[in-house]
Amino acid sequence: MKKPYIVCHMMTSIDGRIDCAMTAQLAGVEEYYAALEELDLPSTLSGRVTAQLEMSLPGVFKAQQNEPLGREGFSKKADAKGYEIITDTRGTLLWEEDTDASKPHLIITSEEVSREYLNYLDERQISWIACGKGKIDLKRAVEILAEEFGVERLGIVGGPIINSAFLEAGLLDEISLLIGLGIDGRKGLPAVFDGFPMEKTPVPLQLKEAKTYKNGAVWLRYLV
Repeated sequence: MKKPYIVCHMMTSIDGRIDCAMTAQLAGVEEYYAALEELDLPSTLSGRVTAQLEMSLPGVFKAQQNEPLGREGFSKKADAKGYEIITDTRGTLLWEEDTDASKPHLIITSEEVSREYLNYLDERQISWIACGKGKIDLKRAVEILAEEFGVERLGIVGGPIINSAFLEAGLLDEISLLIGLGIDGRKGLPAVFDGFPMEKTPVPLQLKEAKTYKNGAVWLRYLV
């Protein structure tokens, strides 16, 4: 299987919480972005929830005919060094035109996506990949990223759902955590990985590197 080298890179409080509004208040934010730069991940991927909060336009796309694509396909609108990749299973997020983007968007959907939505992306010069029946086939998606879009290194920078999906699919090569100086502790806030069944056994890791900063932040890198 040809695929990119995939790193999940997140900033957390010391109790493993990743709420962006919270981590933005902790010492370690600048180090998180410096670490991301050091990891050399030209393409980064976020889930739909993160994209809806931080990237896309307000509202949702509503197809008139809702005819599904019903097959695997892709459309390459830009030949870039790196892409801002978003998983959006059924195609609901709204976007501005991508014509002059330095880091163009690339939307990954399932084959259930409507043809109208893909036409909408095409009109905005946004690349897309559709693969998987009912849900996105992540293994096939990263193959297409490698083979058709030239993605060699990919950073997963989303939330617990997309992080867990890549871990469960066996696609993560490395986990990179920048631990900021603070405790969240609020009930029900997201963690780096979440949503596995209670009977799931722990995933073993191998420590690759540990680095401390003058302000007390810690960067931990693990091989999966």
